[in-house]
Amino acid sequence: MAAQYDLNDDHVVVIIGSGAGGGTLGNELAQKGIDVVILEAGPRIEYEDFINDEWASFSQLAWLDNRTTGGGWRVSKDFPNLPAWIVKAVGGTTTHWAGASLRFQEHEFKTLTHYGKVEGASLLDWPITLADLEPYYDKAEDKMGVTRTHGIEGLPGNNNFKVFKAGADKLGYKECHTGNMAINSGERDGRMGCQQTGFCFQGCKWGAKWSTLYAEIPKGEATGKLEVRPNSHAVKIEHDASGKITAVVYADKDGKLQSQKARLVCVACNSIESPRLLLNSASSMFPDGLANSSGQVGKNYMRHTTGSVYAIFDKPVHFYRGTTMAGIIRDEAKHDPGRGFVGGYELETLALGIPFMAAFLNPGGWGRGFTTALDHYDSMAGMWIVGEDMPQEQNAVKLHAELKDKHGMPIPDVWFTDHPNDIAMRNHAYKQGIALYDAVGATRSFPTPPYPSTHNLGTNRMSEKAADGVVNKFGQTHDVKNLFISDGSQFTTGGAENPTLTIVTLAIRQADYVAKEMAAGTI
Repeated sequence: MAAQYDLNDDHVVVIIGSGAGGGTLGNELAQKGIDVVILEAGPRIEYEDFINDEWASFSQLAWLDNRTTGGGWRVSKDFPNLPAWIVKAVGGTTTHWAGASLRFQEHEFKTLTHYGKVEGASLLDWPITLADLEPYYDKAEDKMGVTRTHGIEGLPGNNNFKVFKAGADKLGYKECHTGNMAINSGERDGRMGCQQTGFCFQGCKWGAKWSTLYAEIPKGEATGKLEVRPNSHAVKIEHDASGKITAVVYADKDGKLQSQKARLVCVACNSIESPRLLLNSASSMFPDGLANSSGQVGKNYMRHTTGSVYAIFDKPVHFYRGTTMAGIIRDEAKHDPGRGFVGGYELETLALGIPFMAAFLNPGGWGRGFTTALDHYDSMAGMWIVGEDMPQEQNAVKLHAELKDKHGMPIPDVWFTDHPNDIAMRNHAYKQGIALYDAVGATRSFPTPPYPSTHNLGTNRMSEKAADGVVNKFGQTHDVKNLFISDGSQFTTGGAENPTLTIVTLAIRQADYVAKEMAAGTI
């Protein structure tokens, strides 16, 4: 039976957010016999209620609270109030993700060492290495059922993949397959295998894709040590006179403020909401926001260097059938500055439904070129670019000076401008993507600019020294011992890989550390 804790119970661990970081951490701690309350801002929508229709699903799941944007990115012009495409519901953005689960490469933990100083970038080495994470990566892949690990078969290749693979072969790429996906290729862990429905991003109706909503949280609840409170929007973290965290104030479903006492607090609300909460929790002792002695809270926002390439062929491809992102080329993910940029990128298969394609392909760009692309939708193939973007101090999540949400909290203002390295990488990827499709007879190939981001990273970065970042190598804030960061905001740099596997890996490792420190009485 799921537990129910009293608001005055001060021995619980309070986790804010139920996605890849928070949901995993909650289950891991509950399995160790630790009492946990997860506060989730959104409702609980079980997977059988997901909708296989992009717009309807977007309205059902997306985080649509008002946000503002600034800086030079195209998103600020075309989607000024949608900097990120993330979920407000139990399970967080693990209910809306592609499933690509890739380990970081060794050099990506030490980018300052490998890339050297890059002008305008705030590169920093992580305080951990791939070797530190390998045993935890192994646990995460097993937990998530990642294909091509632990003897799990890869997913079948759909037509989009077949076109992609044929082009990869022509270009001489060697590392091309249907990916390491946290989507069951057969029945596993009490959940069915992938049904190849094609509506992969916006909620998997079959539960084949790993999500904390149905793969972690119910297991945690079954221990009797985990309570998930939906519609509970955290507004402030409180501390005592010694600076120790004591409670989280949140607005309940009726907008009424409640205060949950806590032994320690783990913040896992995504790279936009996490710094916003810390900044909004400023006090006389922490005038610049919680855990912000370095001034780094909210800084170094990263979203990956992204973009797409679509191509039209003479014959039908029906690229929307089958698992959406089961196709990857890893050859360009290496660090090879000979290409004109540091770091690397992945190419991954992608299909968008017609309504989203019309909205995200080129907003306001109706014209012959655009409509003929949609006319040939069934003969289209597509890919997505995901690459390492440079952390920059100016790219930041700040509190809006005037606008507030319905709970009286300043809304987040998200600033982002591409670094020249990001632009050089994207242009190289566009060129390779177009060459790949041209090599297999595309009649027309066209790159499209980045969409609102699902990969939000940085803003509470991990650092060896307290002056350089917000948290230590276990996600524990440098300034406050019983305050942790448990999401992608702790990433020091972004890597070329989709981040979810690493977020889950860090959460499993953090759970071990938290349990050990709690047992020792240090937190």
